[in-house]
Amino acid sequence: MNKNFMILLVFSFTFCPFVHSLQGNDSISMDAFLQETAFKTLVRRRPYTGALYRASLPANLSGMEVSVVRLRSRRLWDKGANFSHFGIPSNTLPVPHVRRLVIVYQDFGNWSSSYFKISGFSLLTPVVGFMVFNATSNTEAKNITKLSITTLENRIEIHFPNLKLRLGKSSDTWCAQFDEDGMFHLIPMGSPDVCYSRKQGYFAVVSKLKRKKKAWYLWMIGFVLGVGVMVVTGYAAMVTIRALKTKKIQIMEKQADGDLVLESRWVGNSKMPSAAVTRTMPVLENSSFP
Repeated sequence: MNKNFMILLVFSFTFCPFVHSLQGNDSISMDAFLQETAFKTLVRRRPYTGALYRASLPANLSGMEVSVVRLRSRRLWDKGANFSHFGIPSNTLPVPHVRRLVIVYQDFGNWSSSYFKISGFSLLTPVVGFMVFNATSNTEAKNITKLSITTLENRIEIHFPNLKLRLGKSSDTWCAQFDEDGMFHLIPMGSPDVCYSRKQGYFAVVSKLKRKKKAWYLWMIGFVLGVGVMVVTGYAAMVTIRALKTKKIQIMEKQADGDLVLESRWVGNSKMPSAAVTRTMPVLENSSFP
């Protein structure tokens, strides 16, 4: 990688928003930038085989971590490689076979959600990953070959020590593996803080998002309850008004019965009520008879 290309690359990451995704087809991806940074770390340090070195990233990428280790294939077969978040078991071979290899480890930290997204799921952990390259040739060369690995017995372990799950092993919690071609796979978790794989890539723990009730649904419930309360209240008011009106009529009738006074008369041996009789006396127009 020449000097002008590096300047252009750093300039683009400094002044442009991070809208590119590792799942896209950008000519200059974050993945390529991190790998180049790791290779340059090896060139500057002239590393010892089997020693892990942390790469220095620009300040605007604070939160990411990149580290690199150089190994012999024989050691990978005999002892495996336990670095960063990954435990690569013994009896693992690079494909195609090379004498020396380089493993680049990446931790996207607080940038994870900007580059990795799964519809309907949220990230519970940062995205971590590793890639294997041919280190037999000069690591300064542009045509460094990417390798794959084969695990003949045990699987690769990906550890998430800071993972805090409320309910432990939940059916809504999965291991997500992101491939280089943009595809992802959901794999059941083997334990509350460990994922397993048989190949390199990028990994995270994700949780299924719970669907929230829509606002219109809550408004509908409130409307129905409000109408119900109004109907019950109106019916109760109508019954109360009728009862008060009936009671008022009964009181008026009772008062009318109490105001009626009847005199008593003896008829034979019985005393019976008798109303006073008032007869209008005739009035003569004059004192003389016709």
